[in-house]
Amino acid sequence: MNRKTTTLGIFYLIAGISVFSVQDLILKLISGGYPLYQAMLIRGFTSIPFLLAFAHFDGGLRTLFSAGVSKMLLRGLVMFIAYFSFYIALAGLPLPTTVALFYSGPLFITLLSVLFLGERVSVTAWAAVVLGFIGVVIMVRPGSDLFDWAAILPILSGLTYAISMITARKMGGTETAAALAFWSTIVFLSGAGLMALYYHDGSHTNTSHASLAFLTRGWITPTTRDLALMMTCGVVAAMGLWLLTQAYRIAAASTVAPFEYLGLIWSVLWGWLFWRDWPDAQGWLGIGIIAGAGLFVLLQESRRLPQSPKAVV
Repeated sequence: MNRKTTTLGIFYLIAGISVFSVQDLILKLISGGYPLYQAMLIRGFTSIPFLLAFAHFDGGLRTLFSAGVSKMLLRGLVMFIAYFSFYIALAGLPLPTTVALFYSGPLFITLLSVLFLGERVSVTAWAAVVLGFIGVVIMVRPGSDLFDWAAILPILSGLTYAISMITARKMGGTETAAALAFWSTIVFLSGAGLMALYYHDGSHTNTSHASLAFLTRGWITPTTRDLALMMTCGVVAAMGLWLLTQAYRIAAASTVAPFEYLGLIWSVLWGWLFWRDWPDAQGWLGIGIIAGAGLFVLLQESRRLPQSPKAVV
């Protein structure tokens, strides 16, 4: 690694996070008129050709069919829960709130690395984790009139995302990033297909909450514009994956990972531009605490681990 590759890695990471933020924006835009499973199916089928191309250039298509397929499918199920929870939350919560609560993921990663990988964490890192969860409580506001049960969903998403990242640490030495992403997408499509079979006729529609409506709404034939938006999600997912993978491959994870929190800036920007959502004082406090604690944990991690590039999904 040198300064040129490090700079390029940071550029890839910023570009990847920016691209992925567009997917969040699109899904929230369509959440009021279409069912989630419809968007997931179209997104998944659109991304498959791109993922196959990535696999072709990342060791060949044979890397998709290693002995670890069953483990990758199991990890894909965990990733499905992470994606599903996050997407459902988008429909019922302001975009900045959803993204901020999802960024509790690094805090969960620290906890899980101790429980399942036997890693040691410093006292200051533990303090940051506790502080971060205080920030989560501040944003969720349990017991108040402003509490929304949908706020639990992005926290669940952060937890399951953390589990998938912990398993990726164990599997990353034998499986390619393209293979992990491909089988996660297969599970993604399977889960969306099952939801479509159950909800497609609209007989189970529940409109008592925006998140429930996004889940249970019947199949709706999309307009050309909306179909293009859903397909764009697939292209965005594939492009974002490639950009993030390149970032972690050519630069040290400790250098580029903190830039992932730029996603919070994008969420606030999109929320204000499209819905005039602006966090109140308590919301800003929670966002600041979660982001600060997460960044501290990432920096602590970077000092403990070897400074070498790695691929992620």
